[in-house]
Amino acid sequence: MPTPQLIGQPFNRTSTGLPTGRDHTRGLPEDLLRDASRRLSIIGALGGLMWVAYSVLDHVLTQRAGGDPTWLAFKTADGIALAAAVVSFALFFYTRSANRNPGFILDLGHVFLILTAFALGLIWYVAPEPNAAVLAVTPTISWIGVMVLVFAAIIPSTLGKALVTDLIAVSMHPLGMAIAKGRGTWEYGSDGSLFMMHYPDYLLVGVAVVISYVVSKLGQQVTKARELGSYQLGDLLGQGGMGKVYRATHRMLSRPAAIKLIRPEMIGDGDSAAGQLALKRFRREAEVAAGLRSPHTVELYDFGVAEDRTLYFVMELLEGMTLDTLVCEHGPVPANRAIHILRQVCASLAEAHARGLVHRDIKPANIHIGRLGLEHDFVKVLDFGLVKSVTGPSSEGSLATEIGSTPGTPDYMAPEITVGESFDGRADLYAVGCVAYYLLTGHRVFEAANMFHVIARHLNDEPVRPSERAGTAIPPALERIVLACLAKRPDQRPQTAAELARLLAAAEVVPWDETQAAEWWQTRVPGA
Repeated sequence: MPTPQLIGQPFNRTSTGLPTGRDHTRGLPEDLLRDASRRLSIIGALGGLMWVAYSVLDHVLTQRAGGDPTWLAFKTADGIALAAAVVSFALFFYTRSANRNPGFILDLGHVFLILTAFALGLIWYVAPEPNAAVLAVTPTISWIGVMVLVFAAIIPSTLGKALVTDLIAVSMHPLGMAIAKGRGTWEYGSDGSLFMMHYPDYLLVGVAVVISYVVSKLGQQVTKARELGSYQLGDLLGQGGMGKVYRATHRMLSRPAAIKLIRPEMIGDGDSAAGQLALKRFRREAEVAAGLRSPHTVELYDFGVAEDRTLYFVMELLEGMTLDTLVCEHGPVPANRAIHILRQVCASLAEAHARGLVHRDIKPANIHIGRLGLEHDFVKVLDFGLVKSVTGPSSEGSLATEIGSTPGTPDYMAPEITVGESFDGRADLYAVGCVAYYLLTGHRVFEAANMFHVIARHLNDEPVRPSERAGTAIPPALERIVLACLAKRPDQRPQTAAELARLLAAAEVVPWDETQAAEWWQTRVPGA
């Protein structure tokens, strides 16, 4: 990705310092190194299987078919093949562990290549029984030369490591010939024949180094493309219709973050008047979102637009899961926990609404729950980068309208939004009611075969009481609050997020406290 041109307030940008999350010797990001280490793992497994297959087939197809009466005997070649297979499988199992350093694994790959080449040199020249045969020296490309090319193409390396490793590897055949001559297995004339026979392998080293250079450059281009100002992109955390979210690290502060990239086509032609207007809206709305200070709103560190018109938001990296994941994996939550969660959502929305902002896409996937410091079940409302200002009518509209096919998610969309009427913060409270219904029952308020049917049901149907859908008792006061939020008309709902929070606080339930929350996380998600 080209160097970004910031359009928001920068977060202390600098061009110095080494980015974290990558191998500095290869210049590649960690996820690419992990991909390469997985490829090396596969090579180890295949190598082990091939050594076993070689030994079996040599006995059956060569020795037995050739009439060797000792074809079942364990020979020198079998010992070499067994040792090579053990090394190959050891590499495979070692690399399967998730906590291995991928850079170190790739360095082990160089050692593996040399050991495998040594085994090939021994089994080709040393393993045969001594017969002092004088053989003609015929230049040829060996299996070691092929391996050198394969490793160069799929295992990233620095040029120095590649050159040294490949030269040592292709020298294993001459070494094997020299050892065989000492055993009386081979006679090849002058010592110059050692290298004359295998000079094609040495030529392949030059080809392999060129391939390593190209692979390294491609990886470095990926790394460069992933640098956004002071942030270095890492693993892909998720993706959706608008773009992708990556783990990132501030290069100077080593602070983890999440970067959301919005695809350029989402804002149309950046050179057109409409595209420029979309960028202007992006800056305006991102600046407002960056000003939100509620602890229950995900913090926006930075935002910008790259030269290729990719928009990006830099946000705090959260520990835990979304409410969608919570319910899908662990089922509905008890009433007191639902109230605890919803009050925190209201705290976030109250500030946003006071600033004239409507989120418009409140849904379980946009509400995060997890740990913050020593607190558990701490809620953060996500995606406040794409909000709608309701401070007054505007001919410019909103970026959120321009870059999405629908201004929200139909399962959680207030009726007034779906019919194109004016709306305010009470539309978010309708969505909060839908989220509450999902938390308590594990079901969406209305379920249908397609999006249009869902919208029609939100417009016309009355919801089934949560207690009937859940099959368990729900405090009547809480049920009344949820159904009030789901009123078709905005004036029949709670009028503000603060009012909704007060109603939730007044519901007579045993409070959900930190002790219960910590115990739940330690029991259900011990790794969080």
